[in-house]
Amino acid sequence: MQWPMKVFLKGKLTIIAIAVSIGILCLSLLKINVYEPMDLQHIDKLHHSLAYFILATCWLFALQKKQSKYVIVLCCIFFGIVLEILQYAITNYRTGDYLDVLANSFGVILGVFVFNKVSKKNRLKNEKTSN
Repeated sequence: MQWPMKVFLKGKLTIIAIAVSIGILCLSLLKINVYEPMDLQHIDKLHHSLAYFILATCWLFALQKKQSKYVIVLCCIFFGIVLEILQYAITNYRTGDYLDVLANSFGVILGVFVFNKVSKKNRLKNEKTSN
């Protein structure tokens, strides 16, 4: 099952990462009426962390052989900061929030952690099969 997925994703990871980036951009700057069934304080921070976890992992896997992971991490965090500044500066229906920046950054760091674990597992698996 893993082999067909690798064939399907080959060459498409960058497109997926770009799509995720555009999706986050749109969700961050467009006015979207969302119904929240539960009135939980700061639940949006979980959404921010999840979105930036997905963003970071997509870019890390897409560019793992072309770019340093630290450059990718810094770009993802910078992207989140810029979007929060834009929310504050150009919209009247969104607010920039430093807690959102922290949640975004947490998601990126979690993405790096998962990427490192998966990469290490794959590297060990490849070394084991080549011996």
